[in-house]
Amino acid sequence: MTGHDLAALVARVPTGWTRVAFGGRTWGLSRSDHAGGRSVFVEADELGGPGRLSTNVWFTADEVLLRPCEVPAADVLAFLRGWRAG
Repeated sequence: MTGHDLAALVARVPTGWTRVAFGGRTWGLSRSDHAGGRSVFVEADELGGPGRLSTNVWFTADEVLLRPCEVPAADVLAFLRGWRAG
């Protein structure tokens, strides 16, 4: 995945809290921007279930870095690719 691809996935996530669908379940998805948008925190919690994931995304001068919190990067990327407004 390129930095451009990751940036596009993060850009899809609205700032604040949003109800979304993923994997046949309802999730609460939130995004917080920091440092003038150079750092983004994305968090998703399955509503009424155990699912949870979060990540930091850093936009440096040279690259876009995904830094998942306690979950595999593949899980975060699958969620970022697959969530739908719901």
